[in-house]
Amino acid sequence: MPKVELLAPAGDIEKLKFAYLYGADAVYCSGKKFGLRANANNLTLEEIKEATKIAHDLNKRIYITVNIIFHEEELEGLEAYLLNLSEIGIDAIIASDIHVIKIAKSLNCSFEVHISTQASVLNTEAALFYKKLGVTRIVLAREASLSDIEDIKKKTGLELECFIHGAMCTSFSGRCVLSNYCTNRDSNRGGCAQICRWTFDYPESTVPFSMTPKDLNLVEYIEKMINVGVNSFKVEGRMRGIYYIATVILVYRRLIDQIQEKTLTQQEVKYYLSILNRCANRESTPQFINKLPTNEEQYFLGRDEVSNQDFLGMVLDYDEETNIVTLEQRNYFEKGTEVEFFGPKIETFSYKVNKIYNEKMEEIEVANHPQMIVKLEIKQKVNKYDMMRLKVFDKQNFL
Repeated sequence: MPKVELLAPAGDIEKLKFAYLYGADAVYCSGKKFGLRANANNLTLEEIKEATKIAHDLNKRIYITVNIIFHEEELEGLEAYLLNLSEIGIDAIIASDIHVIKIAKSLNCSFEVHISTQASVLNTEAALFYKKLGVTRIVLAREASLSDIEDIKKKTGLELECFIHGAMCTSFSGRCVLSNYCTNRDSNRGGCAQICRWTFDYPESTVPFSMTPKDLNLVEYIEKMINVGVNSFKVEGRMRGIYYIATVILVYRRLIDQIQEKTLTQQEVKYYLSILNRCANRESTPQFINKLPTNEEQYFLGRDEVSNQDFLGMVLDYDEETNIVTLEQRNYFEKGTEVEFFGPKIETFSYKVNKIYNEKMEEIEVANHPQMIVKLEIKQKVNKYDMMRLKVFDKQNFL
């Protein structure tokens, strides 16, 4: 079975580091200009240089999005920006505008050019068109079916990258003008106000309606996608936090590894689905991969998007002599709370909080101040940057 890439989002340097730590082979992020997530922190050129060094020191890859739909005023500074990225040594840009591809090639930039999902590639002829321009990878539209993917791979030989997890767009792979119309923020230049997630009133009903698609989740299709030739599996979420990135990337890392090692069971798939569905605050489905979505894949009459408080703490240190773990608290917990620890180098395990200590090793009843430093006594070794979350599922019930 061929080796495949797990590609993670990163809105800043901290998220990039966690993505690599928790198993990503590559990360995509944006500079301060020309990318489609203007509300993320995004990276300065100096930060892109730092991020590239981090990636390459780990023998990993980094891609920079240059994928807005360009209006005339955005063209200024583009050449200089691409030359800077080339000099820094990033591995690829993700572009949607033909002009960007041609400029990158004419400047003999060192990086690869990948076509963004913003270009909505869903057929062989479109893929071959971009191949002639020198593109080496296509990020397929989220609307691609498994048979679409297989046909394009067989007939083009291009690397294919597919979104496997995260938010969907109510329009066609991001080609939306609702945000422009309602708020004068251009969704195709990074300013989407996510109008599709608003609720609207209409005279014929007392119930407000929306047009929100449920999130994408392709856990059950990863093996089939590997078999038809997908090279890179992409997680959406440059504006998500480190807990989301760590949780989702670790699940897909272990899932992909187990598929390739032929050790994955259906019980483990159910467990992974439960973890992922708990991590996000919207329901998820496979969307277009196996059929055209129906009303079951969308929210029409409202939804409940209450964020959970599962992320309880992050490990800062572990003393093997005393078995004391030092945690930075992230959400409220107290004595008696059932928790579990997870991380890239440990097997997830459960623990009941019997005693909590403050920094002076004085016993306290609760950890109730954001980012307070607390200590627990745990005999099972944990590592810096492992995380503690509320225990909701017992893995043994799935196995």
